[in-house]
Amino acid sequence: MSATLEDVKAHLHIFHTVEDVYLKSLLEQSELAITRMTGLEFGPEYDELVLNRVRFAYNDKLDEFETRYQSVLLGASTKMLRRDVDEG
Repeated sequence: MSATLEDVKAHLHIFHTVEDVYLKSLLEQSELAITRMTGLEFGPEYDELVLNRVRFAYNDKLDEFETRYQSVLLGASTKMLRRDVDEG
C-alpha cells in the first residue's frame, strides 16, 4: 500500500480540502524522491519516509529532511542493495 492523500492529511492533521491539489503534488514529489534516494517503491518504511518528507515540504523545511532521516534513508537503500545482490 502506498500513502494516499487521506494519509497525508491525517499525518498533517488537515481536515479541509482547500490544499488538496498542493498536498497531492507534495505526495507525488515525495514518492519520486524517496524512490530515487532509497530504491524503495512500496512498504511501511517507504510510506513512513514519504509521509515525513511531505510533512517537511509542507512546513517549508525540506532542506532538513535528508539530514534528520539520513540513517533511515541509508538503511533502506542498503537493504535494497543487499536484496539486489542476493537476487543477482
